[in-house]
Amino acid sequence: MTTLLVASTGGHLNELVALAPRIVPRDDDILWVTQNTLQSSSLLGDQRTLFVPDLGSRDLPGTAVMALRAWRILRKYRPERVLSTGSGIAVAFLPTARTLGIPCHYIESGTRVTGPSVTGRILRRIPGVHRYTQHAQWASPHWSYAGSILDGFQHVAMDTPPRVRRVVVTLGSWRQPFRRLIEQLIPLLPDGVEVQWQTGHTDVSGLVDRPTPWLSAADLRSAVRRADLVVTHAGMGAVLDALEAGRCPVVVPREREHGEQIDNHQVELAAELGRRGLAVVREPDALTTTALLEAASRRIIRTRNPRPFVLAEP
Repeated sequence: MTTLLVASTGGHLNELVALAPRIVPRDDDILWVTQNTLQSSSLLGDQRTLFVPDLGSRDLPGTAVMALRAWRILRKYRPERVLSTGSGIAVAFLPTARTLGIPCHYIESGTRVTGPSVTGRILRRIPGVHRYTQHAQWASPHWSYAGSILDGFQHVAMDTPPRVRRVVVTLGSWRQPFRRLIEQLIPLLPDGVEVQWQTGHTDVSGLVDRPTPWLSAADLRSAVRRADLVVTHAGMGAVLDALEAGRCPVVVPREREHGEQIDNHQVELAAELGRRGLAVVREPDALTTTALLEAASRRIIRTRNPRPFVLAEP
């Protein structure tokens, strides 16, 4: 069976890469569709991948053009099913696949703790698209629950908290800036600490001498594994990198009212991570040295292998 895996770069791609082994049998022929970035090239390596242009948030003209590209790809490769974790690229590919009679599955991002995203609400209107939430509390006849990207993670306290020598600060790939976090964090970092700054689209001039806007997925994960402390926005990709490396991150959510996100889904995800004990959650102006040390004093382990993520029958 040929499975087409479709996701925008950033957290959506991180989630699909992490979920795919729980969904797709090893003998399936897999074809990926995403944008060409340092992250995607690093995450997907030599796997069969088709790169498509980037889609801006809620870009209707771009989505229409992407749907034409999707039609050509689907007609050429003829997959038996299409699976996506969003975002805008899913709105182009899944409805187009349904017009060709191809079974489609949409897994809502784990960041959507209380209800679906705009992409999810659009796809609910497309007949034949199977939809899944990663949070059982809002499962319904329209949204199945088959598991979560966070399954199996648990925090434990360290017997001897480490001395914080290396810190990773990551703001992900979201287009809106998050300078507030950097401004509040810098005075709290210990003297002499080595910091890897992954700053994305945030202008940190006057704050950070040697920022690195972009890192490959491999380089970022390597830095996180070496770090004593990870501080991140509440993006699922960055959070997963920390959890998989055994680090309990300090998670600082972007907020819509400060122009840092288009909605407050990061606030909701941060609250869920805090509830599970998988992060120390603070708003920027509530960051303290105590919060940093609390996170550094925890480690994240996997208590079990996550169960298979079982898709609905076509």
